[in-house]
Amino acid sequence: MMSDKTTFNSGLMQFLDASPTPFHAVLSLANALTAAGFKQLDEREDWQLVPGAYFVTRNDSSIVAFRVGTASLAESGWRMVGAHTDSPCLRVKPNPSLNRHGYFQVGVEVYGGALLNPWFDRDLGLAGRVSYRAKSGELKSVLFNSESAVGCIPSLAIHLDREANNSRSINPQTDLPVLLMQAEEGQPKPEFKTLLADMLLAQGVDDIEAVHDYELSFYDCQGASIYGLKKQFIASARLDNLLSCYVGLEALLAADPSQHSVLVCNDHEEVGSMSSAGAQGPMLKSVLRRVAGDEVSWQRAIANSYLISADNAHGIHPNFSDRHDANHGPQLNKGAVIKINVNQRYATNSETSAMFRQLCEEESEPVQSFVVRTDMACGSTIGPITASAIGVATLDIWVPTFAMHSIRETAGSDDAFSLSKVLRRFYCR
Repeated sequence: MMSDKTTFNSGLMQFLDASPTPFHAVLSLANALTAAGFKQLDEREDWQLVPGAYFVTRNDSSIVAFRVGTASLAESGWRMVGAHTDSPCLRVKPNPSLNRHGYFQVGVEVYGGALLNPWFDRDLGLAGRVSYRAKSGELKSVLFNSESAVGCIPSLAIHLDREANNSRSINPQTDLPVLLMQAEEGQPKPEFKTLLADMLLAQGVDDIEAVHDYELSFYDCQGASIYGLKKQFIASARLDNLLSCYVGLEALLAADPSQHSVLVCNDHEEVGSMSSAGAQGPMLKSVLRRVAGDEVSWQRAIANSYLISADNAHGIHPNFSDRHDANHGPQLNKGAVIKINVNQRYATNSETSAMFRQLCEEESEPVQSFVVRTDMACGSTIGPITASAIGVATLDIWVPTFAMHSIRETAGSDDAFSLSKVLRRFYCR
């Protein structure tokens, strides 16, 4: 039994706030799956699978959850939903310490295609994974989240740049170092790893001898919220694409346990997916091959399977409607969007599209279509990558949003819940 929209959106916002990085997103997903009775598997061990629910993680940042049903896998195939755990952000450099004019800053790299202007003048937290040498000599890793603001990127005042509203551009090397503190005169210059060890100690990690390395990102401390005179919009960081991860999770948890169903949430989509944990890597195929058993069963199962790749779409912006094809401008709160591209930047074809439209009709949920303007470049996602890697019939669908890749995005408060109902029916088909 699925929740009502209000309860669903409350859970979605809690998930968004608890998941500032892919590592935290996977932890949140794993905790929810475990609470629902899914058993965690280790890729290094032998699997003895019986009908039931399982999940496996890789790099702490990607996850595959699946149900082993009672029907013949070779004849029924899998019903799969795919999403990604990463979002554009600012990542701390390996040697980031900058001591300038009495201030301590850290240098950052831009991860993915981030919209940079909104990162200025925000309360920024810091989160990610830290690897360290313990006092015992053992190498350990721990997830870190400051949970409150530790930095900011102050804008240059307009008095010092009178053309800022006309022509200010951003140099990510020189304009984006994050301000953390003032450096006291006469004291040793601060070093980031030393400060990081102190922050970990304050959170109870008391066995650190030396921080070796880290994958840390800054994030907006402002939590997810519902806004508008009629509460029609959800605003949050990382809607692209944690919204789809949560929608897929809720649908999987409500799915028919007798069916063979899969949720895959890959890392590194925003930077091309080419990693051991990304959609271009072997993770999903490796898991499915182990579940299927022999080669013929694997091939038959894939031939009978479907994948719905779920991500975010560009909702038609009322201030910039000319950026859309006039007949394909998705509106917020008007349902999921089928994304189509004749050059295969999306994996949708007429059969997978028709299948999804039928699911929407059965659930009495709206559905929309999107193609990019013919004179504009088209993006892509994990759909075509996964389809080509494992040979599965695939559909790319998205929830319409504003300000994609900004530090804070907007979606309709109806759309995620609507999509979850359609995906639940898909899993039970």
